[in-house]
Amino acid sequence: MTEDLKSPELDSEHISLNGLHELEYWKETLDCDELTLRKAVAAVGNAPEKVRAYLVERR
Repeated sequence: MTEDLKSPELDSEHISLNGLHELEYWKETLDCDELTLRKAVAAVGNAPEKVRAYLVERR
């Protein structure tokens, strides 16, 4: 049997840090490391616009 290796569909409205694929996607999209991403989500929630603004303020 072959395993389906397709990536699951991502929710672009919310940042999820639960799966490796989602974590890698958001790290690349927001150009940050895992710890920074986790801190940003903890600070402002999981809305991509808010996380992006938080990260820009701190650069």
